[in-house]
Amino acid sequence: MPLKRSLSQTLSVYSSEHFPWFKKQTSQHRHQVVVGVGGNIGDVKRRFEHLFFEIQRDRRVVLTQTSLILKNPPFGFSEQEDFLNTIIVIKTSMNAKVFLAFLMRLEKKFGRKRSFANAPRTLDLDIIFFDNLVMNTDKLTLPHPAWMERESVLIPLSGLHL
Repeated sequence: MPLKRSLSQTLSVYSSEHFPWFKKQTSQHRHQVVVGVGGNIGDVKRRFEHLFFEIQRDRRVVLTQTSLILKNPPFGFSEQEDFLNTIIVIKTSMNAKVFLAFLMRLEKKFGRKRSFANAPRTLDLDIIFFDNLVMNTDKLTLPHPAWMERESVLIPLSGLHL
């Protein structure tokens, strides 16, 4: 049963069995990736739990941490349900572009449909940090360009051990 705590009239945090979660483990993977996770269609908390186990099954990655879950209002397109957001930390040996493709396949597997910017979605996976890599291409900008401006990143990120 998730536990809820209100931070303000528009922000709440939830915790559950796997959010937040931390496992000290060694990994042969070279890179540490901080990934923002969000969604606002359907049973998002349950989807986050399924994502947790889906990631654990893939040998190309090791899940090392998750944050609490933040419920927050949408931005950009405001005529939609509130979002749930969390952060996961993954170790991998994939390079940044290959890892982005991995995340996009996960989004698709969990029913993500791309229609317009800031549209409602079942699952949104954004690379916030990939080690200390700085990159700016058509498909990927690192670190994520708006991470410092978003409560949906800052609040969950504040409880992690990085």
